[in-house]
Amino acid sequence: MKVTEYIEKARRDGASDVHLVCGLTPRFRIDGSIREMGSGRLTQEDCLAAARELAGPQLDRAEAVGELDLAKTVAGIRCRVNLFRQQDAWSAAIRLLNDHIPDLGELGLPKVVGEFPQYSQGLVLITGETGSGKSTTLAAVLNQINRNEAKHILTLEDPIEYVYTPERCIINQREVGRDTQSFAAGLRAALREDPDVILVGEMRDLETIETALTAAETGHLVFGTVHTNSAADSVDRIVDVFPSGRQQQIRLQLSMTLKAVLSQQLLPKVGGGRVLACEVMKTDGAIRNLIREGKTPQIANTIQTTGNVGNILMDRALGTLYAAGTIDRKTYEGAIRDQSQAGANGPQPSGKIPQPPAGGMRGPGLKRPF
Repeated sequence: MKVTEYIEKARRDGASDVHLVCGLTPRFRIDGSIREMGSGRLTQEDCLAAARELAGPQLDRAEAVGELDLAKTVAGIRCRVNLFRQQDAWSAAIRLLNDHIPDLGELGLPKVVGEFPQYSQGLVLITGETGSGKSTTLAAVLNQINRNEAKHILTLEDPIEYVYTPERCIINQREVGRDTQSFAAGLRAALREDPDVILVGEMRDLETIETALTAAETGHLVFGTVHTNSAADSVDRIVDVFPSGRQQQIRLQLSMTLKAVLSQQLLPKVGGGRVLACEVMKTDGAIRNLIREGKTPQIANTIQTTGNVGNILMDRALGTLYAAGTIDRKTYEGAIRDQSQAGANGPQPSGKIPQPPAGGMRGPGLKRPF
């Protein structure tokens, strides 16, 4: 089979990813689990042919460095591709992207997330592990701004995943490695490009984080991603990037610019598919004080006691899903942070398997890949 055929079959089967590895049969990721396609084992020549098909003229560059990230449309399906060499053969990890940018209301996100596109400035973090739906959430937020506001949106991505159609907004999408040298370089340049809204695909190094904070502080609305599983961890991750002598200054700057953190997990759902669990932290006076004073261990308790403003603690979201019978006990206990809540005193399942809400977030098994 050719790569196009693998990707077409993956879409039909509801897979989120395709993995091509020399010596193994092609594999799909469905509902978070790796499954065999049932075809024969791939040879070194098969994998080289797949690499040529995916990389095209960029294969020479990939040969020089050993890996290549790119986004492209294959068989009418937008994909994010990583090619890499291992044991003298090519491997490919192919993420299938959605055909369209969904509306926020389709994703099953907490209602308070609908406020994010209305912010005029500040920093909003969307966090979670790889494959938790961060890119889809960000695309839906930005597209809502695109539909309702006359602004300039500038994105820095590696690679570009969702392609926007400008409506009321000017939209410039820059790809790291092709349009700009790095996130940090692109973000520095962005401050001279008159944006209202900036998307930073990954906030992982000191210079990128520092420039993002400056942008948020100087009147821009900045969206960024961090690979953490809670709001408190996100604050610590940003602060810990800096040397100890600067951390108090960064805590102060972060306390003034951070508007909200949304942490996401996609979990296997009883009966098939996946379901979204979210933690939300909107910053108010109490949380700003905790950030400024370095008391991040107390953030979880403050989130728990401020549900009236839309804050949701991840463990509470998980408990709600378990009590409703949406996720099983093993999934609940594996995802919850406070294990003392997982025992007999924790939430109990209802025994009912709920039906997914109309338009809710669906896992890859239901044709909704992340």
